[in-house]
Amino acid sequence: MNDFSRRGLLKATAVAGAGAVVVPGVAAAQAPAASAVAAGAEGVVRAEGVGPGGAKCPPAKLTGRIVRPDDPDYAEASLGWDELFVHYPLVIVYVQNTRDVVNALTWARQHNVALRVRSGGHSLEGWSNVDNGLVIDVSELKSAHIDARARTATVGAGLNQLEAVTTLAEKNFAVTTGTEGSVGLAGATLGGGLGFFTRYLGMACDSLIGAEVVVAEGAECAKVIKADLKNHSDLLWALRGAGNGNFGIVTSLTYKVAPLKSVTYLRATWDGLGDLHGIFDNWQRTAPVTDNRLGTQLEVHPKQILLFAVLAEGTPAEAKKLLAPILSVGRPEVTTQVGNWGDVYAGFQVPTEDEPANWKFFSQFTKKPFPDKAISIIASFMRDAPTDDSNFFTQAFGGAVRKSPRGGTSFPHRDALFYSEPGVGWGTRGVPGSGDELTARAQAWIAEFSQALRPYVHGAYVNVPNIGMQEWETAYWDGNFDRLRRIKEKYDPHNVFQYEQSVPPASC
Repeated sequence: MNDFSRRGLLKATAVAGAGAVVVPGVAAAQAPAASAVAAGAEGVVRAEGVGPGGAKCPPAKLTGRIVRPDDPDYAEASLGWDELFVHYPLVIVYVQNTRDVVNALTWARQHNVALRVRSGGHSLEGWSNVDNGLVIDVSELKSAHIDARARTATVGAGLNQLEAVTTLAEKNFAVTTGTEGSVGLAGATLGGGLGFFTRYLGMACDSLIGAEVVVAEGAECAKVIKADLKNHSDLLWALRGAGNGNFGIVTSLTYKVAPLKSVTYLRATWDGLGDLHGIFDNWQRTAPVTDNRLGTQLEVHPKQILLFAVLAEGTPAEAKKLLAPILSVGRPEVTTQVGNWGDVYAGFQVPTEDEPANWKFFSQFTKKPFPDKAISIIASFMRDAPTDDSNFFTQAFGGAVRKSPRGGTSFPHRDALFYSEPGVGWGTRGVPGSGDELTARAQAWIAEFSQALRPYVHGAYVNVPNIGMQEWETAYWDGNFDRLRRIKEKYDPHNVFQYEQSVPPASC
């Protein structure tokens, strides 16, 4: 049995100098930046044939791996991870380098075609796809360049989290990622990025120190810029928590990586929900304030409760001691594993084909411990869950997440005790219309569940959005929204990058 039930957490880079190492395996293509021409002033890279200012560009042609509706792989290419959403794009471009991105963006602007950007395809409201428009898919930009001496890693925007984790772990490095390997690393990072190392290393976006970004220019053109602490630092701030499809197309990311040789992974299972109050209360009063090396996730399911923990550079005895207040409740079945983080991470992955087809989640943050009434609400809804794949998921905060990195981030929820989300999955993957008879009940159940918890939570996580949310601007970004709009006005004044809950320019 896989160690992780499927909950869907996120549904889950500078040129190297001396001591640099190019990691094989994922480096199927050149680093994305390699296709652009030499950098100009302030880190700006101008692509060949792109006109500055308001000048018109030569007619653009789509390049890369192109999939159109009459191609045999169109159905698969147009389907995202959450099969609840079905779209029919005009064309899908799997870009192979930065030049392909520039061409695609310019082509879309010249033809007045709506566009969306996709990495791992896990957009939980289906917003990385669009009917009758252009999907720019960066998932084949797979490269990784690790500078061990500088402790930096430059990776292509197409790496998923499993590829990133295992590649870094081969060199005994790590950054924060979500728990699900198939989720795109870029998408997770640009929305904030939380996981087992949130308390140890901060949010994923906190480790982001640079990015190559293709942005719109003038009336119909595109250009490539580098955002870091010295060049376009305002854009880097925005990308750290609000970068998903709002300002441009990220083609590579540079992280400050942390050394990590081994971890202890612990799993505890309680049958039934009888111990929920004691488990949850002890968890919420222990997990956010314990040793920062310890990251924990608690999942409540209709028939069992699961605790997952990762202790960086620690032993099973240390992990059990730190978790003693929780493990002392009831009689849990406890297992531990010690090893390289890449091996541990790969071991608890669930194959996508084994997951339900349809999913819905509501995201929320909590500043104060849940009272007994809130825990009773969780128990009540889980006992009436529409499917066995329904759950209530939590992630401990505190520790390093409370401190912003140099240059700051647009991610605002640093004072939370924990993050949580009700979730529900249903239907059989790969079968059109599967689960339709459950859709109405599942959607109503999770909406009512989320609403019942509203007195005890605040805000929401942009990587787990909700189309029906009121005042989503402040729910996702709190007081940072006005600054994000000003940055949007600077880098995308024509609002080329837009979707149902995108940041509008300040002038709109």
